[in-house]
Amino acid sequence: LLSLLLLLLLTFVSKPLTIHHQLLPEERRLLDSIAWPETPRLPVPISLKTTSDPAHSTFTILPVRLEALIQIRDFQGRPKHFGGDLVIARLHDRTLGAGVAGRVVDHLNGSYTAVFPLLWEGRAQVEVTLVHPSEAISVLHRLTMEQPNRLSYFSLFRSGSVSETVACNECLPPTQPLCNYTDLHTGEPWFCYKPKNLSCDTRITHFRGTHKADTHSGFLLASNLTFPLWQTIHFFCKLIYFRPSGTTQTISTSQMFVFIFLSGQPEVKSSTVKPEPAGYYYQGAWRALGGATVHQFNNPSAISQCLTDKVVHMYGDSTIRQWFEYLNSVLPDLKEFNLHSAKRTGPFMSVDMARNILVKYRPHAPPLSWTVIPANELHYVANELDGIVGGSRTVVVLSVWAHFGSYPIEVYLRRLLSIRRAVLRLLDRAPDTLVVIRTANLRALTLGIALTNSDWYTLQQDRALRAVFKGLNVHLVDAWDMVLAHHLPHEIHPRPPIIKNMIDVLLSYICPQEKA
Repeated sequence: LLSLLLLLLLTFVSKPLTIHHQLLPEERRLLDSIAWPETPRLPVPISLKTTSDPAHSTFTILPVRLEALIQIRDFQGRPKHFGGDLVIARLHDRTLGAGVAGRVVDHLNGSYTAVFPLLWEGRAQVEVTLVHPSEAISVLHRLTMEQPNRLSYFSLFRSGSVSETVACNECLPPTQPLCNYTDLHTGEPWFCYKPKNLSCDTRITHFRGTHKADTHSGFLLASNLTFPLWQTIHFFCKLIYFRPSGTTQTISTSQMFVFIFLSGQPEVKSSTVKPEPAGYYYQGAWRALGGATVHQFNNPSAISQCLTDKVVHMYGDSTIRQWFEYLNSVLPDLKEFNLHSAKRTGPFMSVDMARNILVKYRPHAPPLSWTVIPANELHYVANELDGIVGGSRTVVVLSVWAHFGSYPIEVYLRRLLSIRRAVLRLLDRAPDTLVVIRTANLRALTLGIALTNSDWYTLQQDRALRAVFKGLNVHLVDAWDMVLAHHLPHEIHPRPPIIKNMIDVLLSYICPQEKA
């Protein structure tokens, strides 16, 4: 039943509210790099029976290498003949505390291949999930282009005993006079309707209102939110045996394919796509594949030793505030200095006087979907970075993504590019400054969240972020892979075991030589 509603959006969406912005060549290149396969033009009305159905879809494990061949079918059991579905996959074993994200290849014909590197000896099971069918993604894309202001924001204006609350956003229909709060340094736009009886310089607070998406938007999406397309398959040792020469021998047992791995031997190579996850879990600990070795910082003294004489600047949304809160909770000597900030918004600051440690957090500027934040605390990350001297004792940690899902990706790209330019300026004046970026991650989806912050929106943001910062001297904490590979549920704020591993990655960048 719920699936019909989003389909109705095809005929009930409001007139597009476009964001007028001529794309620069760099922006066009980045957009092309994250382009999503197009779904054939959908008939109106469309039948739910012809959309991707996880119940009729299958996947098959191919011999020799661990590839899951996925065939998407519709609700009538007929194979789909085009791509564009959002499919995620992981290989894992709860007993071993092991897991790795699969790389899913869209063959654009209704079939997909999930490819996994083979990283531990023992059994594992494959889990494949159809997050959204291609038809729902088409509607999500159209919804974002035509209703970019479906999340409402407001500001309180006050002077003396006179106060007014007005709507604000990145783009507003020019039906009445506007207050222009475009940042003069970054060029980032933000507008509010001008209060009737107050001037634009009497703005006091910023806060989010209600969700304004069309009430007809949702059935197709809701029925496929995290509807599982998965079967449990166990592997027990011996299909691929690595000989010292590097050759392989294939053995089949009872129609089941099993794998054995020898320490120091090369991983299986895929003829379709090279699996390149950032790392994997084993015994609950994250191990990086390439890049810095991840050390385990399992006690407060090890963390404090690593952070001694360091200043850590954290900028972004609540997913990086969670890191600030984690450090406060595990380090007894790191004391939060009371800045009298609101609990969810900040800014925050903690110090360890004995070890000369300073950790700071500040949120990014709008869009920001929090309850209430003072308008004068709305600082753009790029401007904050330009105020940092930098140096070998300075660590900058960024996470900017969770509040941009309801906007066209061009809005997010513009924000990333302004931050990128500021990072380049920082590294130019202080090349030994450490810059670490936390990527986006999967989350639990409800209908309301999916319409504004779907995992498809998040995936597009994640791909954009990687493209923008590719080639720069910055380090990534791959939250996407770390959440997908773990057995814990997907959440916007991952649970403590995942956060602990993320902090281990961060600290391993700060102190690469230390084995905690």
